[in-house]
Amino acid sequence: MFDIQEELKKMPDNPGVYQMKNEFGEIIYVGKAKNLKKRVRQYFQSKNHAPKIEAMIRNIAEFEYIIVDNEVEALILEANLIKKHRPKYNTVLRDDKQYPYIKITVQEKYPRIYKVREVKRDGAKYFGPYPSATAVNEIIDVIGNLYKLRKCSLSLDGTKKNQRPCLNYHINRCTAPCMGNVDAKEYREEVTKAVSFLSGKEDELIEILTSKMKSASDNLDFEMAARYRDQVNALRVISEKQKIVSANSSIDQDVIGSALGIEEACIQIFFIRNGKITGREHYLLTNIQNETRQQIISSFLSQFYTGTVYIPKEIYIEDDIEDREVFEKLLSEKRGNKVSVKVPAKGDKSMLIKMIKKNALEILEKGSQRIRRNLDESREALEELKNILGLPEVPLRIEAYDISNIQGVESVGSMVVFENGVPEKSNYRRFRIKTVKGPNDYKSMEEVLERRINRGLDNSSGGFNKMPDLMLIDGGKGQTGIAEEVLYNFGLNIPVCGMIKDDKHTTRGLIHQNREIELKKTDKIYRLIFRIQEEAHRFAIEYHRNLRDKTLFKSELDNIENIGEKRKLNLLKSFGSVENIRNKSVEELADAEGMNIKAAQSVYNYFRNNKGSEG
Repeated sequence: MFDIQEELKKMPDNPGVYQMKNEFGEIIYVGKAKNLKKRVRQYFQSKNHAPKIEAMIRNIAEFEYIIVDNEVEALILEANLIKKHRPKYNTVLRDDKQYPYIKITVQEKYPRIYKVREVKRDGAKYFGPYPSATAVNEIIDVIGNLYKLRKCSLSLDGTKKNQRPCLNYHINRCTAPCMGNVDAKEYREEVTKAVSFLSGKEDELIEILTSKMKSASDNLDFEMAARYRDQVNALRVISEKQKIVSANSSIDQDVIGSALGIEEACIQIFFIRNGKITGREHYLLTNIQNETRQQIISSFLSQFYTGTVYIPKEIYIEDDIEDREVFEKLLSEKRGNKVSVKVPAKGDKSMLIKMIKKNALEILEKGSQRIRRNLDESREALEELKNILGLPEVPLRIEAYDISNIQGVESVGSMVVFENGVPEKSNYRRFRIKTVKGPNDYKSMEEVLERRINRGLDNSSGGFNKMPDLMLIDGGKGQTGIAEEVLYNFGLNIPVCGMIKDDKHTTRGLIHQNREIELKKTDKIYRLIFRIQEEAHRFAIEYHRNLRDKTLFKSELDNIENIGEKRKLNLLKSFGSVENIRNKSVEELADAEGMNIKAAQSVYNYFRNNKGSEG
């Protein structure tokens, strides 16, 4: 069991983020701290808490933490985790407000710079996110003064000229490319300088501003000196290395760090998806005596990625491995396009690896005992499960299945795997239902199980090859009966259990061989079944939502030649609906952003040749 008082003694004095969990392992609160030890201790030592915090404390069964280097990192990571998990006791912003970014439209002939709160795949460069909108405004002003980049929203291609420039030109904060008298190449050089600064080379600019501040002070121009001082302070706030988010990259990445002990090692992975850290996992490796760090990393990569369901575009590791090129080739074949394994020598990824290593070391030094206790508890729960079901052996590998649909739309199935009582996420699998029309959970479950067993029997796919010692099905007698029938038809003798819920949709018990088994919430076996059932349901729902979101944004425009996703969005943005687009002339369609005569003609012809589609 998790001993809170003992774990509090092991807390570090570092800044970081902590996650409070209830007895079922659900995250109920996420917080940040300048000093993790002091902050987390306050919950259990102070008596004067607000009622909501008191209620949260009563439900804490355990906690986890992530060490970072500074408070800015803690702030950003806290925000990401709250958005991801939406914990019960956190205040969650329903409008999903974003932290500010700085955007430079490098895809334009005369790029502009301004503040945004959303990152789009539009060819522009984004920098951030930053914790302070005031600091962002200050830095945009600094760049305006130094590099004279425009902030206006005018569409400039160098052919149109305005009669008069705006105020920024008159106060020497813009070179007024709108007048048509600015050399595009020279302007681009200034843009390059601004991008270089925002990419991390801010020390030079701070030095320049500090020099100007001293010069202004020496000339008794204290107002100007104060302005330079504020700009320097803004730069220092904004230039803190924020390794928690890689905002200017939409490439999926895994970043891996390690810590080595005498008998075991801890490997930790941070998963970066669409530029944000979406999760992390850590693994303990045993029998590492006489092995180098490179050998341990190589061994882990082989075991983890040859079985995992998803391969990212880039994998970052701390030390080069002997067989890196072979490994890249293997993963590239599995992914279907090039995968790179990189060893960063400097920059954000190098600093992120250092942070991950620090967390891995923390787990190795202070967390391995807790992990072992959890493993021991899981083994005891598996032993109880063997006895309560009358199984001949302990079910070391358990597979759980769930079906998700909304009114029969985009039905999907999930398979989650627990080995020795802990999730084996690299073996998780998803199924998009192909043969069943309408909301039929029984037939959907039948399809999923048949496809899973067929894949396992033909020995063609890692993760499917190993058959389970026990199958758990989300549902009652009907779903369990379907699973038993499928296994019988394949000649397999694998025990099956149904996981049933109460009126509040919470795990209540099991059904085995038409016998209902009630479980007490205080039992270890209950906590194990609860975790498995919730994980199967979460995995299915997550997949279903992804498919549903893609389906909801399908449009008749998807059927038109020369109209891709970007043009579709621009057309809908310009005209509001497909019906309005249908009635526009070729000239009107061509005037929309990103369109040309050829694309406009394709749209026009499509709707004139498909009159029947109007009904």
